[in-house]
Amino acid sequence: MSQESGSGTLTEIPSQAQSASPRAIRKLTARRRPEVVAVLLFSGGPIFESSIPLSVFGIDRQDAGVPRYRLLVCAGEDGPLRTTGGLELTAPYGLEALSRAGTVVVPAWRSISQAPPPEALDAIRRAHSEGARIIGLCTGAFVLAAAGLLDGRPATTHWMYAPTLAKRYPSVHVDPRELFVDDGDVLTSAGTAAGIDLCLHVVRTDHGGEAAAALARRLVVPPRRADWQTGQRHLDRSLPEEIGADPLAEVVAWALEHLHEQFDVEALAGRAYMSRRTFDRRFRSLTGSAPLQWLITQRVLQAQRLLETSDYSVDEVAGRCGFRSPVALRGHFRRQLGSSPASYRAAYRARRPQDEPERERERERDHRERDREREHRERLTPASTAEMPALRRGPVSQILTAPGKPESDTYASRVPEQSGRAEPADGPPRSRIRTVRGVGAVAPGPRDRPVGP
Repeated sequence: MSQESGSGTLTEIPSQAQSASPRAIRKLTARRRPEVVAVLLFSGGPIFESSIPLSVFGIDRQDAGVPRYRLLVCAGEDGPLRTTGGLELTAPYGLEALSRAGTVVVPAWRSISQAPPPEALDAIRRAHSEGARIIGLCTGAFVLAAAGLLDGRPATTHWMYAPTLAKRYPSVHVDPRELFVDDGDVLTSAGTAAGIDLCLHVVRTDHGGEAAAALARRLVVPPRRADWQTGQRHLDRSLPEEIGADPLAEVVAWALEHLHEQFDVEALAGRAYMSRRTFDRRFRSLTGSAPLQWLITQRVLQAQRLLETSDYSVDEVAGRCGFRSPVALRGHFRRQLGSSPASYRAAYRARRPQDEPERERERERDHRERDREREHRERLTPASTAEMPALRRGPVSQILTAPGKPESDTYASRVPEQSGRAEPADGPPRSRIRTVRGVGAVAPGPRDRPVGP
């Protein structure tokens, strides 16, 4: 069950979510020491993920300026513990050793379809109640969730298993786009490489940035993930394994094959012979996600792939992914991936070896995209820029898709009505020119307002 490196996903700094209101961290009981780290191993766990906390916390690197931790490797069940490749491990400690640890790390769990041993869950709950910091790397989040430690908390895991985690534990706020999530006394990470990121974050939290940087140099890894500084993330098409036997699986498969068409959730509900409300409830119970948000994510994912593998312009990509306009694509793309489509393509291809002719074509394409956005701005700019100062602060795609804008079934982005301007000589009054679906289009009435992505 060895996972791919990285998370399901790639903001301007390494992605690390923290709770909006940090939880109060309990004071450690007298028998627990903050420098003691217990790593809980289970049979069948992947050896790579299991070795990450052993390498970070188990080697004395004080000569390099890294404060020393005391490592306790504990067996979460009776041994010997068999890992990937048929290797057998013998842990020097058992569950009783968790009573001395200020930090407990669960590096991975052997199968997301199996329940962890009750004795191990009890030991983890007891450690948390006594003030220990609990960390789940990759699928280790399933162990923390089974222990009830993630209820009502933000968390992440490997993108492939995030839908299953969200479905099985609906009270957990799963975000597969994060490298790791620090919620004070409970922390989780995404895939393999993100486990290293989280462990370095723990060292940085305990001993400062210099210690974390020194450790990163010894491990020959970046102190902070560089790819996240480019604003790139990864999304996925994954759905829980259980959906394969559900009647909705056929509807989901049809949607994935027809993303280039403009259809909405109502159309999917019709194909499932359900009302919209029933379809929403059934889809959410299976996937942990609202069908509209899932559909938007799949369209953005398709756009991401076309930007990586094709020479289509952003306008063409929008049409081939079922978006009603490039403005809609830019807005959802930025919200989910943290950058504009053109910037994403440039950053992605800058990391690949290319010949000069192709680089020149890309530069010309980028120039065309910038010219198109500038043309949008010029056509939308009012006579007095003082009346609409936001237009001077960035491209129109950023203004019309500002963060925090609520999702809805319509992709029509709007600008506030402007007063005190001259009415156009011909055409409708400016007070009605609000929808930016096509520049200067009249706001649709209730009957002709489009629904869906």
